[in-house]
Amino acid sequence: MSDGRILVCDDEPQILRALRIVLRDAGFDVLPATTAKEALDQAALHPPDAAIIDLVLPDGDGVEVTRTLREWTQVPIIVLSAVGEEDAKVRALEAGADDYVTKPFGTRELVARLRASLRRAGDRSGDPVLRADGLELDVAAHTLHRDGAEIHLTPIEFELLKVLVRERGRLLTHRALLAEVWGPAWADDTPTLRTHIANLRRKIERADPPRRYIHTDPGVGYRFAS
Repeated sequence: MSDGRILVCDDEPQILRALRIVLRDAGFDVLPATTAKEALDQAALHPPDAAIIDLVLPDGDGVEVTRTLREWTQVPIIVLSAVGEEDAKVRALEAGADDYVTKPFGTRELVARLRASLRRAGDRSGDPVLRADGLELDVAAHTLHRDGAEIHLTPIEFELLKVLVRERGRLLTHRALLAEVWGPAWADDTPTLRTHIANLRRKIERADPPRRYIHTDPGVGYRFAS
């Protein structure tokens, strides 16, 4: 039994061939494509459970493919990029990608990222209590406990943590977090976000024994450990 149908779009034959083998060995069915048009046609004819899209394609770019897919589907999308610039990663994430992986990449890491994205997509239960590695957020009561002990958060800190935990494992850009927690008018106020992230880390993380929940992708955003 297949673990899901994955759309894979990359114009480099050797990478596409390798991804088809790796994903099939991991239990997935693969829909291959080499152009933006072919990827969108495949997705329309055979709706995938997730997509892996190269950022640079011969007839467009992965950001536009992601944006078009997001018009009609919420399946997880991972963008592959050989581009190191932060703005390319941010553009992909803001277009609706769930994650990105920079080439060259480890196949085990890619499969792990893919499975994590699929788990998140299937875990939208709306449970009023969110749990993650010793943390317990009661959304209705606006309370947080770590290993049974209550931790007092400000309303902004609680909302910020709630968004991060709900999207755990997913990289969220600065703009996405600011717009979600503070509102669109604050979308460029990165210093405010950094201040609150620092305060939140000080309250929920600890050095002994070490426990780190919030990971930083410099210049891009934050990810709650999955």
